[in-house]
Amino acid sequence: MARLDQEKLKPVNGYAKTNGKTGNHTTEKVTTPVVDAKTDLNRWRLLDEDGRQTWHYLESDNEIQKWPQSIIDRHHLGLPLDLPTLPRPTTPLAAARNAVDYFSNFQLPPGNWACEYGGPMFLLPGLVITWYVTETPIPQYIAIEIKRYLLARQHPIDGGWGLHIEGESSVFGTAMNYVVMRILGASEEDPRMIKARNTLHQFGGAVNGPHWAKFWLSVLGVMEWSAVNPVPPELWLLPDWVPIAPWRWWIHMRQVFLPVSNIYSRRFSYPLNSLTRQLREELYTQSYDSINFASHRNSISPRDNYHPKSFVLNGLNWVISNIWNPYLRHNAIAKRAEDWTYDLVRREDENTDYANLGPVNAVMNLLVCYLHDGPESYSVQRHRERMHDFLWMKNEGMLMNGTNGVQVWDASFLIQAVVEAGLAEEPKWRPMLTKTLDFLDNQQIREDCKEQDVCYRQRRKGTWAFSTKTQGYTLSDCTSEALKSVILLQGIPGYPELVSEQRIHDAIDTLLTMQNSSGGFASYEPIRGSEYLEWLNAAEVFGRIMVEYDYPECTTSVVTALSMFSKHDPAYRQADISKTLKGALHYIRKAQYPDGSWYGSWGICFTYAGMFALESLASVGETYANSPRVAKACEFFVSKQRDDGGWGESYKSCETGVYVQHEKSQVVQTCWALLGLMEADFPHRDVLERGIRLIMGRQMPEGGWEQEAIEGVFNKSCMISYPNYKYIFPIKTLGMFARRYGNPKMR
Repeated sequence: MARLDQEKLKPVNGYAKTNGKTGNHTTEKVTTPVVDAKTDLNRWRLLDEDGRQTWHYLESDNEIQKWPQSIIDRHHLGLPLDLPTLPRPTTPLAAARNAVDYFSNFQLPPGNWACEYGGPMFLLPGLVITWYVTETPIPQYIAIEIKRYLLARQHPIDGGWGLHIEGESSVFGTAMNYVVMRILGASEEDPRMIKARNTLHQFGGAVNGPHWAKFWLSVLGVMEWSAVNPVPPELWLLPDWVPIAPWRWWIHMRQVFLPVSNIYSRRFSYPLNSLTRQLREELYTQSYDSINFASHRNSISPRDNYHPKSFVLNGLNWVISNIWNPYLRHNAIAKRAEDWTYDLVRREDENTDYANLGPVNAVMNLLVCYLHDGPESYSVQRHRERMHDFLWMKNEGMLMNGTNGVQVWDASFLIQAVVEAGLAEEPKWRPMLTKTLDFLDNQQIREDCKEQDVCYRQRRKGTWAFSTKTQGYTLSDCTSEALKSVILLQGIPGYPELVSEQRIHDAIDTLLTMQNSSGGFASYEPIRGSEYLEWLNAAEVFGRIMVEYDYPECTTSVVTALSMFSKHDPAYRQADISKTLKGALHYIRKAQYPDGSWYGSWGICFTYAGMFALESLASVGETYANSPRVAKACEFFVSKQRDDGGWGESYKSCETGVYVQHEKSQVVQTCWALLGLMEADFPHRDVLERGIRLIMGRQMPEGGWEQEAIEGVFNKSCMISYPNYKYIFPIKTLGMFARRYGNPKMR
């Protein structure tokens, strides 16, 4: 099978490898491809190695003959599948069967399903800039497809790019993706580049970008470091008892701040060349030499300023920039801070086999290793290999996923959906489900991190990650949903018992360590710091990013998992589980808004959280008939049902905290609303049937559904895709309706 062989691929970032080495600024320039070039989609292949998903481009006919393109490859690439038209379903259960039939075609050999996990438009720039400044050769076919994707996602009117694929153009999105296009060979005279540049200039130029944009542009050498608000690595030297110590921050914030602070301390900028000299003139509304960059540390476009910096942060930045850095920061302190942050980067790399928490810190860790260990070091080579774990190929081109996949998450929900539909006992689906169970068995994390206390990691033995055990970061909801799936499937006669009782106990033991004092559950670990740390939120484009928070979705996952486990094994830690459930349910009830809704932080938005919250309350017997709070939640859902019977909520709800209708109903959100209502035993069947008819009416003849609006969110302002939701949740919804209401003929 073909692999990405960096030694023989021609790069497009201006530097070819010479004698197996990089770093020669005088090597021969390589001709870049034209902007509108396109690779042959029939040559792309998806390889899944125990959950690790990488795309490969076959350049020779011999490679193609040895590795035929599969239906899975063609599905993700948007190529014709030539699947048979299934019998037109007239009942919900028949529609669910058709959906399982369709989705089963795309199960990978390890037992999981793949998909893109795209949406954010700030991921590719970090990767491409890092490739460029570390002089990592970029294969032509990757450069072509990244550019094709960015052009496909360019705003059709103003030519800019936003924070995410459905967002309005911003300085962050436009400046960063403009730079990517130029690095990968786009001409500054291309009309689409001119349009993007004009939009950027209308925003006031790159000086009005947020902190992350200024950081990356300074690394590239097209902005001065004086424009970047300070990111002192000395914070990592603070004693753990200090309230602002980084170990108290949310895991994504601290794992990004860690390499950023190391790079900031070094003030690394790539040496000027002809391209970066041009970019210095293209990104601004005045000549580069005339800009007082220090005066723009706090300049930001209103479009980017979702979370304005607090007066506290502005004051600290002034003190660090004007007093600490120039007068008090001795070389010994700087070196100690750089050494310690590098050591923590190294531990993160080793604990994840360089897969890292996500793509943002992965590319930054690559740059840290490049600066510290050298371009030919093992750490740099392994990071370069791992970058391909985040790249995803589709019909629009190549994007960068928000993690190295959603493998465990989707596999868990698929099992639950098929079981809920009553199809797990049918012989046809046993092989598929057994493979999925085998995948979850293989992906359970069996040990804690090496020196977990030193690197501030949460206990994880017995848990599951969002993607793979190699990535290795447990989440309360991922562990809970995987655990539920294992218990459900292993409880059905005929399925193997792959996950032992002891390993199930390990998962329970870790979950019980993750509850917050409020009774709720956060994502990766219990809350470690005060919400007042948001005063130090320097990201500007994100909200609720500094610390962990309680989430109705995560709490519900734990509640339902513990409730299911208590029935499975009533004797194990009964008192602890009872106490945990009592606190968690108290949080769920308290988190409900006066109008009956719950705010969702990981899916859009009130619809997503409401589904979870009603499931948790149903698990302890609270229904529409006996619980005023459940009745109020149901009435909230009913008030949002549209004339066509469906539900559709805009991502704007996440940003504003107020329910905003989407312009049209969405299949996935219709499923979420119906699942919540059915869990609550909502008595008005006509409301449910209208939603079921919409779902069935949009089902394609092959059994699937078209992709509609984006489904997920993080940090309130950035949306992210979960494309397999459009298969999994309809299966569960249609199946649940059929089991509860007798599978009536609907058309």
